[in-house]
Amino acid sequence: MISNSTGSKKNYQFLTHSDLLKLIDRNNPDISLSRQAELFNISRSSIYYQPTELSDLDKMTMDLIDMIYTAHPFLGNRKIKEELNQTHHIPIGRDHVRTLMRILGLQAIYPKPKLNLSQPDKAHKIYPYLLNGVKIIKPNQVWSTDITYIKLVTGWAYLVAIIDWHSRYVISWRLSNSLEIEFCLECLNEALDISSTKPDIFNNDQGSHFTSKKFTSILENRKIQISMDGRGRYLDNIFVERLWRSVKQENIYLNSYRDVGETKSGLNIYFPFYNYERRHQSLNYSTPATIYFKK
Repeated sequence: MISNSTGSKKNYQFLTHSDLLKLIDRNNPDISLSRQAELFNISRSSIYYQPTELSDLDKMTMDLIDMIYTAHPFLGNRKIKEELNQTHHIPIGRDHVRTLMRILGLQAIYPKPKLNLSQPDKAHKIYPYLLNGVKIIKPNQVWSTDITYIKLVTGWAYLVAIIDWHSRYVISWRLSNSLEIEFCLECLNEALDISSTKPDIFNNDQGSHFTSKKFTSILENRKIQISMDGRGRYLDNIFVERLWRSVKQENIYLNSYRDVGETKSGLNIYFPFYNYERRHQSLNYSTPATIYFKK
């Protein structure tokens, strides 16, 4: 609720979009909804928007989009549409593909001028990409993070993980049934708490979760350099993209988890396997843990 009846602007940079919507006072006689939207720097349409239930066909299509993207993360909505039309015989238009990709959080993979999950808030600072030409030669030199969609029998969830670039070791992860920022903050705080050495550089994309002051202040307070991918450059964070491919093809797609709890139980088994048993060709067939903890 807006307590200042004059409608003067206040600093709401630490709040998520959902938090801001909760502050809207629909019964305020002094400040119109349009004025409140202006003060909170959110669109008027989001105030009136009522989410609609996805159809079974949309849910099936989202699962296919996720599998196509996991195998070919460089594809944009135009080519994914053609893949759905021609390979899977689903009569879907490009606009609808774009909408479903936005729900999945996949629009970061290619540059778009419109608002989406990975477009930063106007008030959020964007940091430069620091890793051009940098040789990654040791553990904890660079950590990276990203969010991906996880298909469930009853819907979907979102997975965030933090990975060490040199060793591919997954330091921490969190699963959530919503895109609120808290699960990202928990993942970051856990990674910093359990690691004996903080990273020199922390790299992520320009998504609103990672440009949020709530997120960047944790890194800045620990004197960690922040690096952000260029818009539409998935190769800037290629190690996390490869992690998502492994997680989905080796675990998620094979198990048909029913809900978030069941998925967490499965990933609690998979990630130790990934870190301590799964040998990587790029690591000369060592495991991530062998490289990460090597003295």
